[in-house]
Amino acid sequence: MMGRKNKTLTILLMLALSVMLVIAGCGSSAGTTQEAAGADSAKVAEGTAADNSTAGTESADKEKEEATEATSGASEMVGYTPLDQLQERYDIVIIGGGGAGMTAALEAKAAGMNPVIFEKMEAAGGNTLKSSSGMNASETKFQKEQGIEDSNDLFFEETLKGGHDTNNQEMLRYFVDNSASAIDWLDSQGITLDNITITGGMKEKRTHRPTDGSAVGQYLVSGLVADVQEQGIPLFVNANVKEITQENGQANGVKVVFDGSEEKTISASAVIVATGGFGANQELIKQYRPDLEGYVTTNQPGSTGDGITMIEALGGTAVDMDQIQVHPTVNQEKSYLIGEVVRGEGGILVDKAGNRFVNEMDTRDNVTAAITKLDNRESYLIFDSGVKSRAKAIEQYAKMGLVQSGDTIEALAEEIGLPADGLKGTLDAWNESVADKKDAAFNRETGMDHDLSGAPYYAVKIGPGIHYTMGGVKINNNTEVLNTTGEAIPGLYAAGEVTGGLHGQNRIGGNSVAEIVIFGREAGVKAAEFVKANP
Repeated sequence: MMGRKNKTLTILLMLALSVMLVIAGCGSSAGTTQEAAGADSAKVAEGTAADNSTAGTESADKEKEEATEATSGASEMVGYTPLDQLQERYDIVIIGGGGAGMTAALEAKAAGMNPVIFEKMEAAGGNTLKSSSGMNASETKFQKEQGIEDSNDLFFEETLKGGHDTNNQEMLRYFVDNSASAIDWLDSQGITLDNITITGGMKEKRTHRPTDGSAVGQYLVSGLVADVQEQGIPLFVNANVKEITQENGQANGVKVVFDGSEEKTISASAVIVATGGFGANQELIKQYRPDLEGYVTTNQPGSTGDGITMIEALGGTAVDMDQIQVHPTVNQEKSYLIGEVVRGEGGILVDKAGNRFVNEMDTRDNVTAAITKLDNRESYLIFDSGVKSRAKAIEQYAKMGLVQSGDTIEALAEEIGLPADGLKGTLDAWNESVADKKDAAFNRETGMDHDLSGAPYYAVKIGPGIHYTMGGVKINNNTEVLNTTGEAIPGLYAAGEVTGGLHGQNRIGGNSVAEIVIFGREAGVKAAEFVKANP
């Protein structure tokens, strides 16, 4: 086990380096991105002004070239498969090296298959790497050990309510009923999520995090990469799949471009699409939700909807494409998501007058709506040293310069430009509410285990940002991709944010990580069964 831990730590460090270099290399692209899992991030300004001198252009080109070379080196160090090991055929091709793709690969391998993963970016992880709060699951062994009484039925009801009763209930039932086994499976892989907190829209603590309470994304990705390597599963990066091939109506491989060079055709008996959503594709966002034009996005630049487009070309159909989640707490300057765990551990939101204005633990759409009504859509997330100690992700926010502090409430108010009497009055009233276990102002019922009385005090300025696309391709519980008549396309499977229907009109925080593991596992299992039945 010690060897596995050392290997995971090495991969963790290399992943962080890879992602930092990827972002540096993307510095001239339109759009924005973040890495909430511990890697540095950079905001990519849209409409960057042109350089005024030839020397400036040459300097930028040189920096880009150096970043590309460094990224390639980091990719090799992290252990990605070199191109000279590429084969012409695999049992299963998996498009996307995020959480869903790697989970599917591990299950396919366990079933005796020879899978391969193609990731178009310079590093594995995708949006999974940015996940912060945790993974939702009910009736888990860790909940039972900690005396948390939860049920699959309650998880189902709260998720359905959060999605405004528009969720695909058959998918949702499968999702909640298989959430505990997904936690067990991760634990068997050396990925232990036994620190449990709560996020918005829930009544029970069911958001599972790493033991130390840190952000789930980087821990999960590093663990999955280590498992993929230990199982000898080839993982190619800079592998941009352009098309899913088909013969007699059955998916039978892909066309892929490696490192921007010539296109290669790779054959397979089944294809799993795990390419993520389209939250970084401004054109698609504008097409389906023109009201969101100009919002920052928390998505990594690879989230452009490629998988949806490729599946539609094969006759697949998409659902809920206009259902795009705007996360309420995003730092606007760095397009960096501030995880729900900060509120779950006791943080509050205040306006420019220092007053609370919403139940901070309400669903994301409701909290976002409240912030949107404020002047310039600006709010401040306020917390104390106790919250900071319990929500380890705050350490990363501080490293990035997003956190402001003060030894007293009055000092914090002066630091962030809020009226001291207003902010102090708000915290005094809030602490009384916590003591009374009753929030008369906004009826908050969760995230009230601790008051905000532990100096120093902290604040992060936030506003809403595009975070997640609930819409995507239509699948059944076997993760088979369905065509326009509701029939499964033979040999074609999909899992994760590329799919639609599970979340309905609003996703509950913590459900995305659960989705990629639960349905990623199912995709690997069902694709393997298909290959065995169709040799």
